[in-house]
Amino acid sequence: MAGEIPETADELQLLLDVLPPHIREKLETKNTLSSLVEIVLDLGRKPEARFENSMEDLSGEQVTHDDINYVVSHIGTFSEDNRAGIERTLHRISAIRNRTGAIIGLTCRVGRAVFGTVDILRDVIEQGNSLLLVGRPGVGKTTLLREAARVLADDLGKRVVIVDTSNEIGGDGDIPHPGIGRARRMQVPSPNRQHAVMIEAVENHMPQVVVIDEIGREAEAAAARTIAERGVQLIATAHGNSLENLLQNPTLMDLVGGIQAVTLSDEEARRRGTQKTVLERKAPPTFNVMIEIQDRDRLAVHHNVADVVDRFLRGSHLEPELRVRKEDGQVEISSAPSQAEDIWVTEKPAAPAAPKRPRRRAVRIFSYGVSRLRLERVIKKFHVPATVVAEIDRANLVLTLKSQEKRQPRDIREAESRGIPRYVLKSNTTTQMENFLRSIFYPEDFEAEDAGIMEAQTAAETVRQQGRPVELTPRTAQVRRLQHLIAEKFGLRSASIGKDPHRRVIIQPEESYV
Repeated sequence: MAGEIPETADELQLLLDVLPPHIREKLETKNTLSSLVEIVLDLGRKPEARFENSMEDLSGEQVTHDDINYVVSHIGTFSEDNRAGIERTLHRISAIRNRTGAIIGLTCRVGRAVFGTVDILRDVIEQGNSLLLVGRPGVGKTTLLREAARVLADDLGKRVVIVDTSNEIGGDGDIPHPGIGRARRMQVPSPNRQHAVMIEAVENHMPQVVVIDEIGREAEAAAARTIAERGVQLIATAHGNSLENLLQNPTLMDLVGGIQAVTLSDEEARRRGTQKTVLERKAPPTFNVMIEIQDRDRLAVHHNVADVVDRFLRGSHLEPELRVRKEDGQVEISSAPSQAEDIWVTEKPAAPAAPKRPRRRAVRIFSYGVSRLRLERVIKKFHVPATVVAEIDRANLVLTLKSQEKRQPRDIREAESRGIPRYVLKSNTTTQMENFLRSIFYPEDFEAEDAGIMEAQTAAETVRQQGRPVELTPRTAQVRRLQHLIAEKFGLRSASIGKDPHRRVIIQPEESYV
């Protein structure tokens, strides 16, 4: 129940029982076992207990081969990823081997089923969106996955299948740990087979939700996209601490839509105030929502991954929703303040509500070579009176791609003969479609941006030549952002001054300050 402090079940005694007696007896005298994270046994070194905030030696004697063999003989078989477990528990034992394959070190990690941790995200999970969890090792990603699977299966009655690569979610053995509730678990014979088991789960067992721990390979990322396109809710973790980490990872960037370089026309580059080659999102993201687990009780939530990635590639600062669990178990939700020092990065719209847009006439778009599904999503996002029609007879506007226009297909020629306006996109991307809709429904925005860009470029040239600051005309937050980018491109400093509606940009030499 929301507001309750999570309960923990760790079956710690079962882990202590597989340790050599002299190490187990030392551990059992500790009164801090509730914070025990792992026990490390390395050949020729003292055994070590690692707690959440400290480390302790467990013996004055060094670990021997007999100590390591004692543990190995009391646990399950090691898989290809050198991991083993204790049946029907969440504890994990990982092996370090020498060059001949002999085990010379063990990491015995305590596994705990923590009940109640998912309350901080329960509303997001219940919406049915696909969720991607990222965060540093040990921060609680797998624990959150396990609890999400249990809540979806038990409380919401959904068909949940867990693809459990190393038995960390459902525990070791053929019978899964009760911590996953009524969710079903499919084990993976080896890590390089995970993608195949993911597809098998969907094809054979008809799940509504698939839970996956640690997507780390290109094949797994491709399998995740395939599953998402079939309408199955995905909840998964991936290597990385943040959205920026994923975008810099060529193997996993497809999970959030990927990146491609796009060459703009001279007019478009001037309008944006950027170079002709820019980065844009390649495709719709596999996951709708991304969660950065900063700490066990502190999460950053990006609710619209497509929009977040687009803004990131344009240089905008990301301000996710912050969720913090307090000591009493209550969850506090707030918008994260910007941590950047540059004034222009923290721009926000003026407090008063913006005036309503004038009503626009309905537009019927015939798309040729343009992704209809993607275009309809953008139309829905902009809330504009536009529809995509299947017959050119019903259209009052044609939208196509530059590559298609060069071929002059019959539909394009027919539209031209009828005098139907034609708009051409350089590429089949969401950003290009958004700019197209803005140019149709909000042309005044384009005109204002053009004027602001021209003013900033002229001012930047003046500042470089004369070495004195130049104050620009008051503009909207969006135009001011573009003006700041132009100043940066010229190697100059800039800042926003004044209050709306008179807030404006001042461009100054690099060594000057406001």
